[in-house]
Amino acid sequence: MRIYLIGYMGSGKSTVGRELAEKLKLQFIDLDGYIEERNFKTIPEIFEESGEEGFRKVEQRALLEVSEFEDVVISTGGGAPCFFDNMELINRTGISLYLNGTPRILAERLMQSKTERPLIKGKSEEELIKFIDETLEKRNHWYKQCHFEIGFDDDIQISEVLDVLKLT
Repeated sequence: MRIYLIGYMGSGKSTVGRELAEKLKLQFIDLDGYIEERNFKTIPEIFEESGEEGFRKVEQRALLEVSEFEDVVISTGGGAPCFFDNMELINRTGISLYLNGTPRILAERLMQSKTERPLIKGKSEEELIKFIDETLEKRNHWYKQCHFEIGFDDDIQISEVLDVLKLT
């Protein structure tokens, strides 16, 4: 079994992924963490050195690698499904679940987050909401190719995830 969690930054992919993996007794992989370990650099360092295009190539290689792992829940980076043929790879090699939060809830979560995120650095909350809304407009083309979707405006319950994935 291979389950991919996709969605925008702050949608809870890592949090839900850890809990889901524990519940299903599967391994959990955060793709960004995997990339950092394999490259001995943080995501912001890779962005700074290689730009977004260079980072997306590194991300694609990492996704190809983890797509061969068995019995795993994989939390992708927010942009991972939107480049190259990544979404096709995700759907071909596993079950995809889109965690679809409103721009306002995503902005609130990101403003509270301690994680450095290169694409949103230095934005006010209102600028962030506008940026998220515009980015989701572009990314939903890929996100909506998922097998399953959970829309939310609050915390996601793992029981809801299991119901949507029909694993209860």
